[in-house]
Amino acid sequence: MIMSVMKDSGIPWVGLIPFSWKVMFNKYLMSKIKYINAIYKGEDILSLTMDGVIVRDLDAGGKMPKTFDGYQKVYPGNLLMCLFDYDVTPRCIGLINNYGVTSPAYSQFVMKHGNSSNYYYYYYLMIDHTKELLHLAKNLRHSFTEEQLGMINAPVPPILVQSAIASYLNAKCSEVDSLYADIEKQIGLLEQYKKSLITEAVTKGLDKSLETTVGRIFYMAPYNSSWKLTKIGYECIKLCRLFSSSDKPLLCTNKGKVAIRPEEMLGKMVSEDNAMQGIRKGDIAIHGMDTWHGAIAISDFDGKITRVVHVCDSVQEKRFIVYYLQQLAFNGVYKLISNGVRGNTSDFRSWEKVKEIYIALPSLAEQIKIADFLDEKCGYIDSVIMEKTLLMEKLDAYKKSLIYEYVTGKKEVPV
Repeated sequence: MIMSVMKDSGIPWVGLIPFSWKVMFNKYLMSKIKYINAIYKGEDILSLTMDGVIVRDLDAGGKMPKTFDGYQKVYPGNLLMCLFDYDVTPRCIGLINNYGVTSPAYSQFVMKHGNSSNYYYYYYLMIDHTKELLHLAKNLRHSFTEEQLGMINAPVPPILVQSAIASYLNAKCSEVDSLYADIEKQIGLLEQYKKSLITEAVTKGLDKSLETTVGRIFYMAPYNSSWKLTKIGYECIKLCRLFSSSDKPLLCTNKGKVAIRPEEMLGKMVSEDNAMQGIRKGDIAIHGMDTWHGAIAISDFDGKITRVVHVCDSVQEKRFIVYYLQQLAFNGVYKLISNGVRGNTSDFRSWEKVKEIYIALPSLAEQIKIADFLDEKCGYIDSVIMEKTLLMEKLDAYKKSLIYEYVTGKKEVPV
């Protein structure tokens, strides 16, 4: 039901609100609390994430402080906010559902006068979606103080309306999240099927009845015994192409594509021409650092690309070679044979190292047949994944719209 009597809230990102709602400064709605836990005694460690305020799995690894001494205590029903690095932090608001401790850098707020923390969680989630408060964060860390936050106006529905809105959004958002997770799982299964399809085809061929052999190369899967064992350096030639400053800047992406570099990425990456090289349509591109992530592709464009990428040609079927090198990535081979200094990287910047990678090759005619088969199958899988990805984007947009419409009173909770 659409509200009939509305008024201007005076808040740019809210617009009209129901006539019965009030507008107040945040400082009258909530107050910051901070209780430092001097000694860590095994309490749950909570983190603010895109999935909310979650209990951190300390056995999962990742970046850890030396000690959790000095963390702050947090309490269920309060809001947890990140008021720094506002421009780059993916999620700056969460509703605390567990007792525990968290970084003292976060700000914990308790609601006043019976106002619903659940309602204001959704309200600030709406703001976080579009980073509406970014204009206040004018320092180098894009942070603002609790005092600044306190002087920002917010809509104040009647308490019972707040609770009704929160309950309704809990139910509807849970439905959306469940659908989203189901589609995400389907995409994961399709991605896994695609990977197994590629691995089978480029190691055993299309006739699964043929005999395979386990070679002497420890990282190679069993491959068709009739194929020739060779090395990338014998089958590919590293190129050193010239280019013009006006050529399109390109990227070799982790999606296994060579793409035109977006304008917004200029300045975030090395773009000086002395760090670039030419690349032409049909060239093989092998990223020397993101090899592990499948950044290996055939270019569909003429342009220029960073020298971290190996630009290659081959007399073999280049699609087959790329499929083979990509399957080494998603089967974890590059991390196994790499000496990268970071956990999520592989160091193949040296062509001397890349050319030593082993590959088993069938005849050129069979390479073409396998590549055609994979193009067709993977193209279909990719189209299905794209449809499901678009559906996820629509669900995400619907959820954001739903939150906006109800927390601002544009729609009334059904009775």
